[in-house]
Parts: sequence; C-alpha cells; structure tokens
Amino acid sequence: MSSRARVARRIAAGAAYGGGGIGLLGAAAVGVVVAEVQMARRQVGNHGPDPVHVPSADGLYGRVYETVGSAPLRFAVLGDSTAAGQGVHRARQTPGALLASGLAAVAERAVELRNVALPGAQSDDLDRQVALVLGDPGWLPDVCVIMIGANDVTHRIPATKSVRHLSAAVRRLRTAGAEVVVGTCPDLGSVEPVQQPLRWIARRASRQLAAAQTIGTVEQGGRTVSLGDLLGPEFSANPRELFGPDNFHPSAEGYATAAMAMLPTLCAALGLWPEEERPDVAREEGFLPVARAAARAAAEGGTEVTGAMPTGPRGPWALLKRRRRRRVPTQDPAPLTS
Repeated sequence: MSSRARVARRIAAGAAYGGGGIGLLGAAAVGVVVAEVQMARRQVGNHGPDPVHVPSADGLYGRVYETVGSAPLRFAVLGDSTAAGQGVHRARQTPGALLASGLAAVAERAVELRNVALPGAQSDDLDRQVALVLGDPGWLPDVCVIMIGANDVTHRIPATKSVRHLSAAVRRLRTAGAEVVVGTCPDLGSVEPVQQPLRWIARRASRQLAAAQTIGTVEQGGRTVSLGDLLGPEFSANPRELFGPDNFHPSAEGYATAAMAMLPTLCAALGLWPEEERPDVAREEGFLPVARAAARAAAEGGTEVTGAMPTGPRGPWALLKRRRRRRVPTQDPAPLTS
C-alpha cells in the first residue's frame, strides 16, 4: 500500500473512531508557511468583510421535459464557495446549474435544483446544510453533490475532523434515500498566488484530504470524483482562462471543466449513464482495496470511486472508474410554479 493510501486509511479510521490528532499540516511546517499564507491571502480576492455575492441558480432545469404527472428530479448541492459558484456572475455558469442542466438532458426529465452551499464553509458546516436540505419533508432530494475541503486545508483543520463531518453528512443523506456524489478537495497547490514552500505543502495536504474523503464517503454508500489533479495541471497551464478574477476560484470555463468530470458519475448514481458498470481494463479501471483506490483517485482528476465489495482481509473494496466526459449544456433556471 502506498504512503498516501496508508495516511488516508489512518485519517479515515481516526474520523470513524473519534481520533482528532492527525492534522493536514504538521506542526513543524506551520512556522515555515505562515508568511506565505498571509502573502497569498493578500493576493487572493474575496477575503474582505463584505458578503460574497454568488448568483442564485435555484429553480427548474429542462422544463421542455416536463410532462403531466411526472415529478422533476430533486437535486441538492452542498459545500463551500466552489459548490456555490463563487467567481462567476451568471447563474448558468455555476456548477449546480451546469450539473442540473446536464442531468436534465441525460435523463430527459426536468430537474429541480436547491443549492445550500456557503462561501467560506468548512466541513463542520455540512451538519447545518444537510438540515436545510432535509428540513422540508415535502422536498427530499433524489441526488446530492457535495464539494468541500479547500477551507479545511487553508485553516489547518484536522483531517480526521473534516472526514468525520463529511461522512456524517453522506450517511444522513443516504439514510434519507438520496444518492450522494462528493467532489473531493481540489489541489490548492495550483492556486497561482501560492508560492513555495506553501505550494508543495498545500498540494500534499489537499491530496491527503481528498483520499481520506473518498474512503469516508464510500464507506457510507456514496461515490466520489477527484477534482484535484483534474483541475491542477489545467489551471496551472491556463490560469488566465480557468481561474476567475480573484485568482483563486474557478472561472466559468473552470467550473465547466469540473462539471464535465462530475456529470457522468452523477448520472451513473441514478442509473442513467450508458457506460458498462464493469471495469474497462483498457482504461485501467478495476477493483481495489478502498484505500488504494482513494490514493490513485487523488492523484488523477476525474476518477470515480464507488463501493464494490464487502469488507475483506484488506478492508472494504471499491471500483475505480475513469468515465468518459460529456460537454455540459448551459441554461438559466426557470422559476418554479406553485
């Protein structure tokens, strides 16, 4: 087992059994990077006292597919500023709108979106967000997407604590009958203002958390899609195209890149994706112990991990998939009719 897989397994085990001492950034590194953190925060926008404006994308998508007696799919988005769509100015450019539009096109069914993500949120805010999603017994989601983790890294939240909150959120949503897809922690080493040595530490911490998030999510019956390595190289190569004006949050094209990676898994969770669910050896897919699958996914963006086998001598097993991406259509939400 690789070192990343071992670390991810320890973090996930600590989360499950109440441990809290494994931090994302070791204490010895903190003093080295404090100045770099402060410098990066001064250069990255949207850290002032004013509320962050994020376009509201709540509403109905795929109204053309509405039919008498057919209820829309109910889709909820939870998480932080990336889930909310901070950095773009139009509702159709947010990840929730992109995924709702794509889901409606694949399912040929209207999709009702509710986005409760909060800019600046850490994983401990998921308890509040899940309560919002499940608070209306007349509106329970069919499927949920969670995108969380970046603020846990930048605030040096213990990884065990982060994964514990995420696992609890996935468990509550699954118990309520919703499918859950988690976009794991992005690669913060790709953020342009971040310099060395913080860049290396941020990348390492991001990938450790992403792998541990995968284990915690899969063990609660959810699926994950790795966003870190998918966005990292592309953002580093095309920062002006894929980062927004604040040089931290994705641009419209950046969000579209993430949505293209997540849409196939979102649809597969609902049984809507046409691809064969068995592993494709030619695409290097396969069954692995969940910790190894999580470590591989953290190093390669766009990789899906889902539970596949019961617990064995080496722990739970998972299926690692590399699904073919599809360009996501864009549309503005239609208002809901009462």
